[in-house]
Amino acid sequence: MSLQKIEIKQIRLMKLKDILLMASDMKRLIVFLFVLLTLQTVTAGDRLSMLPCHILGGELSNSAATSVQDIDEAMPRMRALGLNTVLVPAYWEFLESTEGQFDFTLIDRTIDVARREHLYVVFLWFGAWKNSMSCYTPEWFKQDTKRFPRAMTAEGKQMEIASCFSDNVLQADVKAFSALLRHIREKDPQREVVIMMQIENEIGMLESARDHSPLAEKAYDQERWAERYGTDEYADERFMALSYARYVEHLAKAARDIHDMPLYVNAAMNSRGRRPGEYPSAGPLAHLIDFWHEGAPSIDLLAPDIYDTGFKSWASQYAMPLRPQDGGKVKNRLFIPESRCCENSGVRALYAFGEHQALGFSPFAIDQASEKETESVTKAYGLLRQLSNGKMLNSKLSWGLLFDQNDRERIIDNDGVVMTCRHYFTLPWDSRATDGSTWPEGGAILIRLGKFDYLLAGSGVVIDFKTPTEKQQEEKKRLGEDGFAEAGGSKDQEANKRFRGKRLGLLSVDEVEIDATGTMQYLRRHNGDQTHQGRHARIGVGEWKVLHIKLYEY
Repeated sequence: MSLQKIEIKQIRLMKLKDILLMASDMKRLIVFLFVLLTLQTVTAGDRLSMLPCHILGGELSNSAATSVQDIDEAMPRMRALGLNTVLVPAYWEFLESTEGQFDFTLIDRTIDVARREHLYVVFLWFGAWKNSMSCYTPEWFKQDTKRFPRAMTAEGKQMEIASCFSDNVLQADVKAFSALLRHIREKDPQREVVIMMQIENEIGMLESARDHSPLAEKAYDQERWAERYGTDEYADERFMALSYARYVEHLAKAARDIHDMPLYVNAAMNSRGRRPGEYPSAGPLAHLIDFWHEGAPSIDLLAPDIYDTGFKSWASQYAMPLRPQDGGKVKNRLFIPESRCCENSGVRALYAFGEHQALGFSPFAIDQASEKETESVTKAYGLLRQLSNGKMLNSKLSWGLLFDQNDRERIIDNDGVVMTCRHYFTLPWDSRATDGSTWPEGGAILIRLGKFDYLLAGSGVVIDFKTPTEKQQEEKKRLGEDGFAEAGGSKDQEANKRFRGKRLGLLSVDEVEIDATGTMQYLRRHNGDQTHQGRHARIGVGEWKVLHIKLYEY
């Protein structure tokens, strides 16, 4: 490869020795080094911007890549579901079943099949910890507790959790992880398949807010932690968060030196009112982000695994935008590597991309999910691909909509347009809204293309558009099942006053498709009954559509 053919984004990730080898004469070398020295240091934003796509992902279940037969079977199915990226475990116990001897059979098979199926891969390093526990460490590691000590409770009980304060644990982990990165660099040097790495999995303490082993106590005393932060369980969690982050930083720096690519850590949420020690404490949780950034500056993302209710709240805690105090850097870009795979997964993905300009979304154990559960993912990813074709995905002029039976409405006021967005079942004529069943979630991406020009992509939503003055004077009417006001329904007293100002109407609502070139292709016009005679734009529950909406003022 000649120097002229190397893109600047590739230069940023190259090592000086590689550059020197590629320069065939001194003149070219001098020019090239001048260009190199003018480049800014690679940042997390640089690395994330080099990803080849938005991650429309799915994570395999924990044991789905433990044999070549399972890999051969699972990966083509992921492609058929509409994924562009598969999150795949890389198991320490298989990689180094005999200490010092590495077997990359499963890694190679994953890369080979992914390449054939035109899929990207994010490997998940199941190293020293997986969901807090050290269950994926090799047998020789597990059985030698003297050499690889365990964490302890305050009462002195050993846990199935390797102590992050042990240098032996760290060096063994770094050695195996480094071997993995070196092999991936050789197997996939241009990052054509493997685009990102997860370090450990849901790291954190259970049973105790922190490790009380002798090595941990020594570190705790040296830090004079109790004097600085106190001695309660929350102070213990902060101490452990910084300690875990420092451990992870060693792996991250090793990765940077070998094969630079985006790196992230994922977190099990501190949900349901649990206290430190009752959830995987000290992991990369939102309330501990400053300790993780201090201890692991080489990590690009802290990522939430969202399984509980309150999806929007959890997502917002990890979508941390530009702040002046952070030197103009994004504090954390939203990436959801695990979410419950269910019938609502698709609309949740749309919300994450629309509201938070997410890097990616990935339902967990998608290989084991039913067709009813994966259908929404396939449909939503199809819409997201269309928006990506049109370079509309992650537009800063976009909103994410997500509704359920309790959270039914959102009002958006933007530049003279008030958009009242609701769950589709708030319309009076759909019997499924009142049959006693739980409402499926409705969600969409709403994108502003220009003044009075919008794109709506999703399922199970309805939107009306008004001017601010029109919204203020809106009549409150009770509607019958036909969508018209019920006889004798009361009106606001304000409604009897003379109307003032202008109104907004629907100029056109077209169902469209965005092709591979980014061109919007007309499919059909929505009017009449489909817009309730010009009152709103809507996409029914179970339907997945892109609507191009134009307004006019009168």
